[in-house]
Amino acid sequence: MDDHTDQTRKPRADAVRNRERVLEAAKLVFNAGGPEASLEAVAKRAGVGIGTLYRHFPTREDLFEAVYRREVEQLSELAEQLKNAKDPVDALRRWLRSGVEFVATKKGMVATLALAVQSGSELHAFSFERLTTAIGSLLDRAITAGAMRADISPEDLLRAFFGMCYMHDQPGWQASVLRMLDVFVDGLRVQPIAKGKALAAKPAKATVKRKR
Repeated sequence: MDDHTDQTRKPRADAVRNRERVLEAAKLVFNAGGPEASLEAVAKRAGVGIGTLYRHFPTREDLFEAVYRREVEQLSELAEQLKNAKDPVDALRRWLRSGVEFVATKKGMVATLALAVQSGSELHAFSFERLTTAIGSLLDRAITAGAMRADISPEDLLRAFFGMCYMHDQPGWQASVLRMLDVFVDGLRVQPIAKGKALAAKPAKATVKRKR
C-alpha cells in the first residue's frame, strides 16, 4: 500500500465511534456546566481514556469547537426534518426549543469559545449562516401559510431568541426561556379577526337629516 493510499484511508470504525462518543459526552458535560465540566469528566462519561480523547482533540479548544460545530449542524438537520411538519408554527417552536439546548452547551464553553466565535471569525460566520438559513426556512413556511406575521426576519428572530437565552443565567434558566418562547411565538401568530369585532370595526354610516 503506497503512502498516498495510507494517508487517505478512512478512519477505522472504532475510531469514528469513539469520536462520536466523546462529542456526545462533551455536549452533556458542558451542558451541565460548573466546575465538573472538565476534559477528564468528558472522557469518563464517554467511556474512553484521556489519551483517546486527546488523540481526537489535541486541545480543549479543538474539542469545544468540534462540539459547537456539531450542534450547529444538528440544528440545521432538524430544520430540514421539520420543514414537512403539518403545523409550520409548531415546527418553528420545536426548533427554537431545541436551540435552548444548544445555547446551554455553548454557555458551558463560553470562556474558551469567546475568541473563536467573535464577530468576523470563520466559526462565527459558519454558525450564523447555518442558523439563519435553518430558522429562515421554517419562518418562511409559516409566513407563506399565513400563520405568522410577515414583518419579522430570520435575523430578528435569532437576535430575540439569543437575547432571551442570555438574559437568564441562574440555575434552571432553561425552563424560564422555554416559557418565554411559547409566549413569544404565540405573539407572532396571525390572529383571526372575530366576526363580531370585524363588524364593530366598520365605521358607522353618517345619518343624514332630511329637510322638512
